[in-house]
Amino acid sequence: MEYLTAEQIADLTNDKDGLANIRAINKLFRQQDDSHLWPINGKFNATNRAIAKSSRMAKYNGCVYGLEYAYQLDHFISQIVNNAQL
Repeated sequence: MEYLTAEQIADLTNDKDGLANIRAINKLFRQQDDSHLWPINGKFNATNRAIAKSSRMAKYNGCVYGLEYAYQLDHFISQIVNNAQL
């Protein structure tokens, strides 16, 4: 399986606006989720945690879309994988 970067995911979903853009980005990130691998070992889904964190942030700071949202998810996933207590 070839993994897409945040930039590639944003490019693939660039044709969608608003909530449809966020949903499409979420779908692509979920398709390449590796939560079954070390260090998470299937204890939880890192991508779903990152999406939930982004959703909570949007309530206070407003929504972000496209490349900015893809970068945000990528950053949160990295944080979660490197510190599973998040």
